[in-house]
Amino acid sequence: MNLTATALRTFQSINSFLSTLCFRAQLICPTPSSNKTHSWTECEHSTTTFNGVATAMMLKALPPPIYYLSEHPAIVGFRWSHAQSWGSTWSFLFTSIASYLFLSLFLHLSLSLLLRRHRPVPLGPIPAIHSLSMSLISATIFSGILISSAAEIRDTRWFWRRSKTPLQWLLCFPLGTRPSGRVFFWSYVYYLSRFLHMLRTIITILRRRRLSFFHLFNHSISAFGSFLWLEFSQSFQVLAILFTTLVYAVVYGYRFWTAIGLRGACFPFVLSCQVLLLGCNVACHVGVFLLHFFLKGGGCNGIGAWVFNSVLNFAVLMLFLNFYVRMYVFKKRKVESVNQNQATPPLVTPKLSSTNTRNRSKYEEIELPF
Repeated sequence: MNLTATALRTFQSINSFLSTLCFRAQLICPTPSSNKTHSWTECEHSTTTFNGVATAMMLKALPPPIYYLSEHPAIVGFRWSHAQSWGSTWSFLFTSIASYLFLSLFLHLSLSLLLRRHRPVPLGPIPAIHSLSMSLISATIFSGILISSAAEIRDTRWFWRRSKTPLQWLLCFPLGTRPSGRVFFWSYVYYLSRFLHMLRTIITILRRRRLSFFHLFNHSISAFGSFLWLEFSQSFQVLAILFTTLVYAVVYGYRFWTAIGLRGACFPFVLSCQVLLLGCNVACHVGVFLLHFFLKGGGCNGIGAWVFNSVLNFAVLMLFLNFYVRMYVFKKRKVESVNQNQATPPLVTPKLSSTNTRNRSKYEEIELPF
C-alpha cells in the first residue's frame, strides 16, 4: 500500500512539472482523470514546441547584423553538397578555370591584333565599381566568418575543449569535421567570390594591355584552393579567409579611392598589405604543421588537401618573390643610380620618372590568392 502511494505521488509530481512546462508554452497538458487517459505524446510535443518558441524568441532578440551573418537558417543549416550547392562539382571547377584562361588569352591576342600596342580600352566607371564591389563583399565575408567562428566555437567547444584551444581550432579542425554550418557557408561565399575576383584580369587586359602568367596562375590557384577547403573540410581556412578578406577589403577600397580621382598614398600601399598578408599566411602554415605533426590532439582534418595547397602556395610565393626582386629591388637601384648621376642640387627632391611610375603601377597590380 505504501509503495502504491509513493508511486502515485511521484507520478503526480512529474505530471505537475510537465504541465508547468506546457503551460509556459501556452499548450496545457490534460490532467489525468477517471474519464480521460493522459496523453504523454501531446505533452512531449508541447515541451518541444516550448523549446522551439524560446529559441525563436532568443534569435529575434539578437541584433539584425548578427542574426543575418551567423544565425540565419540558411547559414546555420548550410551543407556543402554536389547536388545542392551551385558550383560544387569538379567538372564545374575545371570548366570555369579553363574558360577563364581561354577568355583571357583570346582577349589579349585579339586586342594585340586589332589595336595598336599599349592603347588602352576605355572602361569608364567599371574598374571603380568592381573595386567597390570587391571591397564590400570582402568586408561582408570577413564580418560573417568572424562572428560565425565565435558562434561555432561557443556551440561545439564541448566536443574538442579537452584537446584544443580556440586558436588551435581555428588552425586545425578536429578529425571528422563535415563541411556544414556557419563557417563553411562563408567559405562557400568566399569560393564564389573568387570568380568575381577573376574579372580583375579582364580589366587589366583592357586598361593596361598586359597579361602576365602570374595573374593567370594566381587567380586559378585561388579558385582551386578555396574549392579544396570545402571539398575536404581543410584546416587553416578560417584564418586564411579572415586575413585575405581583411586585406582585400582594404586594398580594393584603396583602389576605389584612387579610381575616382582621389590622391593615393606616398608609399606602395598595396605592396605593404600584400607583404603583411604573406607573412600571416606563412605563420599560419607553420602553425598547422606543428599542430598536426608534433602536438598531441589527434591531428588536423583535411591534411592531405592542406599539403597540396601548401605546394601551390609555395609556387605562388616563389613567383611573387621573383616579381618583387625584378620589378622593385633592381628598378629601385637603377633609379637611385640615375638620380646620383644627375647630380641633383641639395634640398631639391627629384621627381619620379615615367619609368618608375610605370613600374609602381605594374607593382600595384600584384594580388596574392591566400
